[in-house]
Amino acid sequence: MKMDNIEDDKSQVLDVTRQLTQLMIDMNTVVMNKFLDTHFTLTHITGYVQSKAEWFDEIESEQMKYYSFKEVKISVKIEEDKATFVGQNLLDARIWGTRNNWRLQQTMQLEKLNGKWIILKSVATTF
Repeated sequence: MKMDNIEDDKSQVLDVTRQLTQLMIDMNTVVMNKFLDTHFTLTHITGYVQSKAEWFDEIESEQMKYYSFKEVKISVKIEEDKATFVGQNLLDARIWGTRNNWRLQQTMQLEKLNGKWIILKSVATTF
């Protein structure tokens, strides 16, 4: 793979992951769904593994309400048609009744399908 292709892929992965975070704030699960695999799971900082459908329900009911994010540090690794994104954000969110500025690290696994990067899963930890 050529270096410029890797840079293009990194740029596309960053674009997808940033759009996802903005869509969470916008509560736009319809467009979020286009970026997420059918079997997408979100692992919360508690270790709870949540399905895409359950996560979307909680966004729509505002059990999980996202207000804003500030990017702290990001990295992307590309291997062929797979990517690992690690992003550290200060995320202003109310999760199950607790509002906080969370020091959230998201590790996302992505795969390039039909020329588009799709997020397979995301694991949240604190940093």
